[in-house]
Amino acid sequence: MENYLKELITLRTDGLVDAMKSMKEIETLFDKVTYNYRPLLNGERYLSDLEVSHRLKISRRTLQEYRDSGIVPYIKLGGKVLYRESDLEKLLEECYHPAYRKD
Repeated sequence: MENYLKELITLRTDGLVDAMKSMKEIETLFDKVTYNYRPLLNGERYLSDLEVSHRLKISRRTLQEYRDSGIVPYIKLGGKVLYRESDLEKLLEECYHPAYRKD
């Protein structure tokens, strides 16, 4: 019988330790990637007020003021407020002010 077939594999075997470490790294990466995943509904992604405030770098109170004054479009479903990602992208494009100074 070949020598490599006679080796006893334990939890401390170098190859197994390396494989387990790689699997743990893949699991951690997978968790990071899927943490903020939101499935599409009819091709649209909906965001909560917390997600929108983080993305726009504003407080949730300021976001509420934007909503109340009609600046930001939203959907109210029961007690939950949702924002279409495409509406926010459109709003940011409309509010964009390009640089006018040419050096």
